Amino acid sequence: MIKELDTVVLTHDIKEFGLKLGDIGAVVHCYPDGKAFEVEFVTAEGRTITVLTLTSEDIRLMRNKEILHVREIAQYAV
Repeated sequence: MIKELDTVVLTHDIKEFGLKLGDIGAVVHCYPDGKAFEVEFVTAEGRTITVLTLTSEDIRLMRNKEILHVREIAQYAV
């Protein structure tokens, strides 16, 4: 069950925001129905890229044995 402040992983690309499958975000709000979430995506410096309303189809919880990966974000998205 996804809750506020959980670290989540994007399950598909969202090209209009420069986000890719596997990008990591933080849940900043859960809607009462438990089907939608506000998720913030940030750079390594802590700059917000975007905050999106996503569903449980769009994100999943990060697993304990996963490793983080670094990549550059598209210029237009920051």
